[in-house]
Amino acid sequence: MSTPNVSYPRQYRYATHQRPWFLRLTLLTITGVLLLGFTLMIIVTGYEYLHQSEIYPGVSTVFGVDLTGMSRQQAIAALRERFTYGADATFTFRYGDQTWTYTAEELGVALDIEATVDAAYEVGRGGSTLDNVLEQIDIRMNGYPVQPVVTYNQSYAHQILYDIANIYINRPVVDSTLTIRDNVALAPPSQIGRNVDIDATLSVLRSEILRFSTHSDINLTVNETPPTVWETDAAAEQVNLALSAPVEFYMMTGEKGPWVAQIDSLAEMLVIDQVTHDDGTASYTVSISLDQPRDFLNGIAPDLTTTPQNARFVFNDSTRELEVIQASITGRALDVEATVAQFADAIFAPDPADRRVALVFYDVPAAISDTATAAELGITEKVIEKTTYFYGSTASRRTNVEVATSNFHGIVIPPNSVFSFNEWLGDVSLETGYEEALIIVGNQTITGVGGGVCQVATTAFQTAFYGGYPIVERVPHAYRVGYYEEGEGPGLDATVYSPIVDFRFMNDTPYYLLIETYLNPAGNALTWKFYSTSMNRRVVKEGPVVKNVTPAPSPIYRANSDLALGQIRQIDYAISGSDVYVWRTVYQDDQIIIDKEEFHSHYVPWADQYEVGPGDSRINN
Repeated sequence: MSTPNVSYPRQYRYATHQRPWFLRLTLLTITGVLLLGFTLMIIVTGYEYLHQSEIYPGVSTVFGVDLTGMSRQQAIAALRERFTYGADATFTFRYGDQTWTYTAEELGVALDIEATVDAAYEVGRGGSTLDNVLEQIDIRMNGYPVQPVVTYNQSYAHQILYDIANIYINRPVVDSTLTIRDNVALAPPSQIGRNVDIDATLSVLRSEILRFSTHSDINLTVNETPPTVWETDAAAEQVNLALSAPVEFYMMTGEKGPWVAQIDSLAEMLVIDQVTHDDGTASYTVSISLDQPRDFLNGIAPDLTTTPQNARFVFNDSTRELEVIQASITGRALDVEATVAQFADAIFAPDPADRRVALVFYDVPAAISDTATAAELGITEKVIEKTTYFYGSTASRRTNVEVATSNFHGIVIPPNSVFSFNEWLGDVSLETGYEEALIIVGNQTITGVGGGVCQVATTAFQTAFYGGYPIVERVPHAYRVGYYEEGEGPGLDATVYSPIVDFRFMNDTPYYLLIETYLNPAGNALTWKFYSTSMNRRVVKEGPVVKNVTPAPSPIYRANSDLALGQIRQIDYAISGSDVYVWRTVYQDDQIIIDKEEFHSHYVPWADQYEVGPGDSRINN
């Protein structure tokens, strides 16, 4: 069979002719690439194989130690020999002129050599194959410094700073204080508190270690706390001044005193206060408590007080003016506050001469001056007069009536005030001119000082009674006494016994009341006169009405050592007991102002009383 003769187009023939050459070129290229890759793989594999237990070339440390080609053990040995930072690097802590120097090793700095070598060995081995190849090439060309692995145990540095702080720097804040010992003020100085801020200092140290400083000066961070009280010297000076010497009170007239406040007493008066200021600081102030000197002065004031004395007058019935029979006397009283104020100044006086305080007095004028006129006081006429009698009185009783009467002559009672018999009577004693006479005490008539004073009180009562003045206090005698019944009968007597029993009445008018008292020894009469301005008062008396009469008891005999056996002396007389009623009605003009006021007197029965010599068989009491 023959092959057919085929004819192809020209273009086709050309393509067919070219195709074998193109394929061959492609195959050659692929083959070359594969050969190159294989060659490179052989080279890389060989490179890694050569350095499989070594650090790649180009790896070093920041300290300049070239670790190229070293095994782990070689690198560890090289680093151990070359790394001396812990011993060579020093850190100096400063505070003022004080310094403390320590090596990095002493402060807890150390190189972790094995970790550093591990880091060096891992260079060029930590990524993919391609990354590792590229990194190895870069290391070979440019080098690679490995950051060393350094450990820092801060507890070492903390302990060192703690010891420095507590031994050399730290101290507590101390306020200046003020104390008194043995009457001397002590003022120890204040102190600024200091405290090292260890954490802040450690922070600075850490920064220096991290940048591997080899020589560093580190100023310790110290916090200072100022005291609240900086100084107390001025206050101490005040205290010592106050306690430098006693302080003396004296009277300019030299009548009494002096009185000395000793240093121990002055120390008790001192008041020390802490005062806080706007800026938060504080200081001490020294002052004096005036309570003690004030109490002392109030205690002695009554003895130094002179009571003012009112003027005494008599009324001249002809001229209708007052005549002075005793001038008024200005009194004085201790001005406690003014004296205390001077004491407060004297206690801080440095000169001993200035530590004497003169007592300050002020005048107390008499309430009724001797310059007062009848018109000013409203004393224009006699408003009432009353007389009692003392027939049969002993000489001593007469003396007592006379002495007591003189105390009331010329006195003036202000309007709307109460007259007190005991107030004007004063002290009843032998020293004031009284004599011993018979007085009633309880159920006995005995010898005592002042017997007869009740004659004066009874006269005062009857004058006030008939003058229409309100009776504030009146006490009858224990038994009926004949001296007081003549003219008026029983029921208008009054007894006094200072300070327990008093006779008092009120001057309830708007005018002053002048009392004049007159004794008529020859007539055995005592007269009281009241001068004022008449209120047109009229008194109507009813009684006396005597009820419940009881007989006198049996005689009483008492021993008297001044009498001999067989001698006898009667000292009182028997009288029956009774209740006596007297009433008064007081009219002012035609109006009743006191309606049938009752005065009740209860009199106990009274026995004859005798004094006999000791041993008398009749003694029964």
